[in-house]
Amino acid sequence: MASFTHLRPALLALVLGASAFLAHATPSDTEDKLIDTLIQRVSKMSSMIFLRNGSEYNASDAAKHMQAKYDYFKKELVTAEDFIERCASRSEVTGQPYKVKLTDGAVRDANEFLNSELRALRQRARKASG
Repeated sequence: MASFTHLRPALLALVLGASAFLAHATPSDTEDKLIDTLIQRVSKMSSMIFLRNGSEYNASDAAKHMQAKYDYFKKELVTAEDFIERCASRSEVTGQPYKVKLTDGAVRDANEFLNSELRALRQRARKASG
């Protein structure tokens, strides 16, 4: 056991450095733009209803809520998927998942719906860049 004593300072520095990095993580410019585009896309889904903690919200209000949560949690996020998981798919207070009521009346999990929208945005971006 004593032979590893000299490694302790290096391990401690590594752990503290990783913790500091993660504590100040923010999305890259590309991910930030994707998140902004996703929020804007939601704001224009005027025929959809967003269900949050048992109440219904229109697209504009849902997008404002997502933006407010993004602004609050941004330093803890790295990817657009992190944004969906932390800010757009469940209540921080109750833990209840958010839902989306589609134009045909079908109700879907907001996480599933928004990840599908995100995949479409990423695919469109890949086609545009290459």
